[in-house]
Amino acid sequence: MNSFRYKLATFMHGRYGIDQLYYGLLVTYVIFIILNIIFPSFIWGILMTASLVYALFRMFSKNIAARQRENRVFLKLWNPLKTELVLCKDRCKDFRTARYRHCKHCRAIIKLPKKRGKHTVICPCCKERFSVRIIL
Repeated sequence: MNSFRYKLATFMHGRYGIDQLYYGLLVTYVIFIILNIIFPSFIWGILMTASLVYALFRMFSKNIAARQRENRVFLKLWNPLKTELVLCKDRCKDFRTARYRHCKHCRAIIKLPKKRGKHTVICPCCKERFSVRIIL
């Protein structure tokens, strides 16, 4: 077993490997598999194959600088989307106990307890005071 690990390690030496875009491509591959099961089509098969081949190409590539650029572009697009998805999940989870509002000065999102009425809030980011009205 150690011989196999050594051979695999020497093969991967100097190659790019796995990053966030690789995982994104694998998730895309699984989504295309599910879509192909629900709505069988030749197009889903092509997209499945393309996403898997590109993921493997990136993993075994020796052009590390180009792969890092691709990953940076992916993260620029993915991180804001991920932040919005996490916020949406938190809002759904805390629906019965909290409300979320934007700061009027810096647009930061503030989690407030679910108490009806008008409240004065201090933003944790910019330290400005402003009033918030919460309606149940």
